[in-house]
Amino acid sequence: MNPARRHFLEQCGVGLGRAALASLLAADGRLSGAQTSPRQPHFPPRARSIIYLFMEGGPSQLDLFQHKPKLKAMDGQPTPASLLAGKKFAFMERMNAPKLLATPREFRQHGQSGHTFSNLLPRLATVADDLSFIHTMKTPNVNHSPAMIMAHTGAMVAGRPSLGAWLLYGLGSETQDLPAFIAMTSGPRGPRNGNDIWGSGFLPTQYQGVPFLNAPSPIYYLDNPGGVTADRQRRAVAALGDLNRERLQTTGDREIEARIASYEMAFRMQSSAPDLMDLTRERPETLALYGATPGKPGFATNCLLARRLVERGVRCVQVYHTDWDHHNNINASLDRICPDVDRASAALILDLKQRGLLDQTLVVWGGEFGRTPMTEGDGKNPGRNHLVEGYSTWVAGGGIKPGVAIGQTDELGFGIAENPVPVHDLHATLLHQFGFDHKRLTHRSQGRDFRLTDVHGEVLRQLT
Repeated sequence: MNPARRHFLEQCGVGLGRAALASLLAADGRLSGAQTSPRQPHFPPRARSIIYLFMEGGPSQLDLFQHKPKLKAMDGQPTPASLLAGKKFAFMERMNAPKLLATPREFRQHGQSGHTFSNLLPRLATVADDLSFIHTMKTPNVNHSPAMIMAHTGAMVAGRPSLGAWLLYGLGSETQDLPAFIAMTSGPRGPRNGNDIWGSGFLPTQYQGVPFLNAPSPIYYLDNPGGVTADRQRRAVAALGDLNRERLQTTGDREIEARIASYEMAFRMQSSAPDLMDLTRERPETLALYGATPGKPGFATNCLLARRLVERGVRCVQVYHTDWDHHNNINASLDRICPDVDRASAALILDLKQRGLLDQTLVVWGGEFGRTPMTEGDGKNPGRNHLVEGYSTWVAGGGIKPGVAIGQTDELGFGIAENPVPVHDLHATLLHQFGFDHKRLTHRSQGRDFRLTDVHGEVLRQLT
């Protein structure tokens, strides 16, 4: 029994039988100390992995998914003061008598579900019946940073565990050769809040996400420096492990166990990651489906890598596109970014489905909030402000009922007419698909039990 298990027994009082079983599994190569979960699902899970396609900045539901004929009829008219009263918007000082702003996009219903898509998303429209929509999402803060933290951790203050960290805490990992939680980014910059949105908070650091670079080589240091052989590298990692285990035995600090695991994982990734990243192994038809080019970073490449990751047992993949904050010139911006996002998002659904992976892979698409029905910016190149009530998110796979649409916004898109869905409800539903009662998946920190949904959250039974 290694020191980590001794410390676990001392602190948690786990029975010797369970510890012996864990030891046998680890010896058999099926569990690693830092990847082992202390829990089992509360009921049989429907999903094994999640791919969260996060459109950071706030995608405009009014230009993509929600058709508002009355807004088109009132385009250019001053926004009635009654509609602005009591509402929260970012940068209100810029908004001197804002005018209503219709979209130039054409909308159609698609599939047996009748989901509505604008002509910006023709490929997603072809998989309409695989998707379920929530059109009445709401979040409590109009600013990007707290809304981003809220969308990922269920709180507006940094320091709480992210959704991916909670899933690893509850389920552990199914792969020993890759991190179980990976974040990838495309767009002009990294996502706001960085490590806070894929971090482990007060959970052990072994559950935090590992970011990949938005570069032709997404992972640092896969190759050894000149003169360093694989055998020398192996012996160095073993020596570091021995030193860290000695320190672990002295202090009982579980973070040292996570450090040991990180060195060992990095060593294993030097063998596993090159195969993962080699997109030349994909069929030309698959590359064309996504619009991906080997060696070229971007959203399409990240979506294809996300499929390859879940195939290899990665539990949680977050794929960020960071170019959705359209305060000005929204029409030109959407013309530029939507073709790639539409193509790769639809390709991911089709590819997972063709490979028999969609049933066990939960796919989520959305942002931290939506956009307003009135204009912002100059009159020649208008944009839209942040909207915290009534934005759209879609989910697919992982046991989610397809073809469902939840909620209605008002006829101009200012607010929710029926069935508001707070972020906590979405989190509760995602955990449910992985077999967890969100009220019972807790961790004690600073004298109280915390959970992803805090003291809120209801499972969206229409989807489950």
